[in-house]
Amino acid sequence: MKIVAFNGSPRKNGNTNTLIEAVLKPLKDAGAETKIIQVGGSGIKPCTGCRMCYKNKNRKCVTNDILNTFTEDVWSADAVIIASPTYYANPTPEIRCLIDRLGYVSRANDGLLRRKAGAALAVNRRAGAMTVLDSIHKLFFISDMYAVGSSYWNMAFGREPGEVAKDAEGMQTMKNLGENILYLLTKIK
Repeated sequence: MKIVAFNGSPRKNGNTNTLIEAVLKPLKDAGAETKIIQVGGSGIKPCTGCRMCYKNKNRKCVTNDILNTFTEDVWSADAVIIASPTYYANPTPEIRCLIDRLGYVSRANDGLLRRKAGAALAVNRRAGAMTVLDSIHKLFFISDMYAVGSSYWNMAFGREPGEVAKDAEGMQTMKNLGENILYLLTKIK
């Protein structure tokens, strides 16, 4: 099993990363190969709508930036986790760019995301996480992916670094989510 997780926070070791690590723990414990890719603060560029991915069909985007350094990791993964803090009730701009470009390249190349498990994570101080989760889920649903849920919404509360670890329900939700991803992957393999 291979799981790729995207950290959309510009704070590499902040609350978003804490949630990702909590989800990955049951998967790592079961022997899964995991990789966290830092897209927050990476300078990933937006989709230009040029549709060259449909013309080239080379599993890459014509815009040469960080995206093309990890696309093969995504295409070979069994599960994709996309995590973002909540910025004014939306995912970070880097996550929006990731969603648009991964979706386009996948679709242009006969559905490279099809039948992968997908999990959306959100960190929020008070509210807005549902829009973040919804934005990420739209990529999963449009791409024929299996969206994995947990015992509550895949979110936790925190603002200052490390604060999400104090959200007991949020952290339990992440553990359950990791176990649910593991369960799904063992059933569909």
